[in-house]
Amino acid sequence: MARPRRLRRIFFQPDVTYFKPKGIPLTELKDVILSFDELEAIRLIDSEGLEQVKAGKKMNISQSTLSRLLREGRKKLADAIVHGQAIKTQGGNFKMMTPRGRGLGRGSGQGLGRRGRMRGPRAAGPGGICRCPKCGYEEPQIRGQPCMHKKCPKCNTLMIRA
Repeated sequence: MARPRRLRRIFFQPDVTYFKPKGIPLTELKDVILSFDELEAIRLIDSEGLEQVKAGKKMNISQSTLSRLLREGRKKLADAIVHGQAIKTQGGNFKMMTPRGRGLGRGSGQGLGRRGRMRGPRAAGPGGICRCPKCGYEEPQIRGQPCMHKKCPKCNTLMIRA
């Protein structure tokens, strides 16, 4: 009997889960199914710019599993674009995570007035900037509102902490 798969932690679920080429009726298109865990791997590596080891830890999977998800997801996206197929995001073996309190995991809530374990200019805390990875739009980070939960007003892409 095979070992049961580990649940992958997902921190983002898109508002839109279906993409299709313009001008072709849906009835004439073949669907490519992209799982939510494949989408999360692509988002963390390609959009957020995380290293595979860190992204794997965030998703609660090994780096090799993340690499496999990334390879399969990118192949599906490439095939869909090259062959003019619709992309449908659904399924996967995952658990949706929601931030609680001051953040996720160890190191959060270490005292008021401190800027985390690292301190210094790159540490999280007041005075940060939220930046759109797609168009470069920047705005000040508001305390209690993580950048990763904001959408860019220009291109509607999720923003990152700069």
